[in-house]
Amino acid sequence: MSETCDMYFMFHGETSLGYGFRVFLYCLGLAYCFIGLSAITARFFKSMEHVVQQTRMVVDDEDDVKNVRYVKVWNYTIADITLLAFGTSFPQISLATIDAIRNIGQRYAGGLGPGTLVGSAAFDLFPIHAVCVVVPKAGELKKISDLGVWIVELFWSFWAYIWLYIILEVWSPNVITFWEALLTVLQFGLLLLHAYAQDKRWPFISLPFERTVRPEEWVPAEVSPKKCRNDNVSPHFDDDRDKGIVDIFSIHEENESGSSYQHLPLHDPELSNDKNFDETDMYAEPGIISVWKQQFVDALMLRNPKVRDENISFGRVLWHFVCAPWRLLFAFVPPYQIAHGWIAFIGSLMFISGIAYIVTRFTDLISCVTGINAYVIAFTALAAGTSWPDLVASKIAAERQTTADSAIANITCSNSVNIYVGIGVPWLIDTAYNLIAYGEPLHIENARGLSFSLLVFFSTSVGCISILVLRRIVFGAELGGPRVWAWITCAYFMLLWLIFVVLSSLKVSDII
Repeated sequence: MSETCDMYFMFHGETSLGYGFRVFLYCLGLAYCFIGLSAITARFFKSMEHVVQQTRMVVDDEDDVKNVRYVKVWNYTIADITLLAFGTSFPQISLATIDAIRNIGQRYAGGLGPGTLVGSAAFDLFPIHAVCVVVPKAGELKKISDLGVWIVELFWSFWAYIWLYIILEVWSPNVITFWEALLTVLQFGLLLLHAYAQDKRWPFISLPFERTVRPEEWVPAEVSPKKCRNDNVSPHFDDDRDKGIVDIFSIHEENESGSSYQHLPLHDPELSNDKNFDETDMYAEPGIISVWKQQFVDALMLRNPKVRDENISFGRVLWHFVCAPWRLLFAFVPPYQIAHGWIAFIGSLMFISGIAYIVTRFTDLISCVTGINAYVIAFTALAAGTSWPDLVASKIAAERQTTADSAIANITCSNSVNIYVGIGVPWLIDTAYNLIAYGEPLHIENARGLSFSLLVFFSTSVGCISILVLRRIVFGAELGGPRVWAWITCAYFMLLWLIFVVLSSLKVSDII
């Protein structure tokens, strides 16, 4: 235990409590934050679905005949990178950027921020893959349908950590220049461009991989909720004024062989206690207000009150009271139907960042009270807390999408975003200020420990990707498959994560 810790979360009186009790309280608060992050990430994921389903009208004038059609605004690959991966990585990016602005003017930058992001990358790659591989039902297989796009994303993910090692150890050891920081940020744009080129199969710069399942159009046309009562009804868009919201992660193509995604209704009656609510009225302004009011009602009332089993009922009641404060708070996020889901999307990100900041406070307190090295906390609890939205989002995608594209793309691209944006932007701010104010670059403290963590991460990540490739060869898919082998893969991924955490922790503690 640390001899003295004058830090406290809310009240100065916390410092008079016993060390063991304080650690218990802070760990309990950290766990409660994870519950909140799970809830708001589910809302974020749903708002993203509404953003991506947005269409624009295109008028084709041929032979004096005007044909009106609606095309999707968002490319699916770009949405995976910018909305899903960037969105779930937003807590790390915002916290690192705020920390850089707060400490601007310092000639030396600690490696704790980058260390947290490398730890988050390890959490993304190993535990999240471990969760996703066992999410499908027993025997169910979910594979990446566009290997070309995944390989491009994987290349830029690996290159991000190679690049970070080069500028820390080879190019300018222990120093970051303005141009290095700028090049780091610009590579995120190159990732987007390369991924889009691969998705569109641009000549010369795209890989010659054929799509196996994924069609050119991933999202079918919006369907009126009045016409989507039966899962067997093929959706057809016929009235722009009566558009339903299609779940892009739950609906795939309609072809001759049938639908390969499950159709989900716009409004799930199980999520609301208002049985008289008519989802067809929500597009009018009074309907939006009614939906928003219903969010608060749902937050305070028990779900599925018809359950008779006493044990299940008691568990539901207990869980309801545990989650009720979070659900009530998140009810302030506007309904998804406003502005194509953008307001809900941004509002969810704000809540995610706020909770992530509380997570950093709890982890700082745990480190202070226990005396555990701050870098060890950064690699473990802090990385898990800031990457929790990544885990929840990938789990939802693995559950609801019949392919593994979005679930794995979120993991791979989040790693790239952590380096190119999460580290690049704060370094760009600090190096620009130092260049103008002092005429010198930014010095990095404990760069050698960070470089060692990068080498360990790179080595273990090769082991992770190799198993995914092996599963594709043996089982024909990256996720799911025989239950025993899925759990063996899960255990292997968790072992890789433990190796990374232990070796990195020993290094920063000067034990090795």
